[in-house]
Amino acid sequence: MKISVVDFLNARPLTWGLLTQPPAGVEVSRDLPSACADKLRDGRADAGLIPSIEFRRIPGLVRVEGLGIAANSEVRSVLLVSNVSREKIRRIKLDPASRTSAALVRILLKRRYGIAPTVVESNADAELVIGDPALKASQVGRVVLDLAAEWRSLTGYPFVFAFWAVRRDAWSGDHEEIFRASYLASKEGFEAMVDSEIETARARGNAALSRPMIEDYLRHCLHYELGPEDLAGLELFYRYAEEDGLV
Repeated sequence: MKISVVDFLNARPLTWGLLTQPPAGVEVSRDLPSACADKLRDGRADAGLIPSIEFRRIPGLVRVEGLGIAANSEVRSVLLVSNVSREKIRRIKLDPASRTSAALVRILLKRRYGIAPTVVESNADAELVIGDPALKASQVGRVVLDLAAEWRSLTGYPFVFAFWAVRRDAWSGDHEEIFRASYLASKEGFEAMVDSEIETARARGNAALSRPMIEDYLRHCLHYELGPEDLAGLELFYRYAEEDGLV
């Protein structure tokens, strides 16, 4: 079985067990969120941690219940960073790595601020920054919108960024057990997981991701067990995305 996992810090509690102790017969690849979706669409992976928007774009997928990457409010790793005030944003640059965030920012700007900026590749007024780069980005002198916090303000719901999905033709009863075991491994080995992330950050010359930052981010900014409120927010996101022609 081929599983594509997101190689960002925010996904590590879901992927830790798969990366450190993959079950027999399982092949794991580390990918960008967009690549996870593409691999499932093309049949190059049987399962993946996909951007939530892609579940409504790719036919023939089964969602693994109960697990995902969600934020109750401020998430800190999905930001719209602008050089102008919000009402003056006319051109935005999106990050192709995360299609959920790209859809979310357009929904929020339209429904919360009444603007529909043009998507450009350069000379943008504002830029979508996601994942580890967002945690490290300098925000001094810039206008920053935390998209999860903006979603909470607009809807009153948490936001679900990603979850496990499996191709229907590859689905078996073992999948839920495999993904649940990977998550439980991160809960039981949380300190070791953080140690590993710190070592990786140092090896890449990134001193900004300190132990306090990583622990606070994983414990307080995100949650991984999805409940009724998360699923209600997810369905509302899908409804808005459909109304706005994004799925």
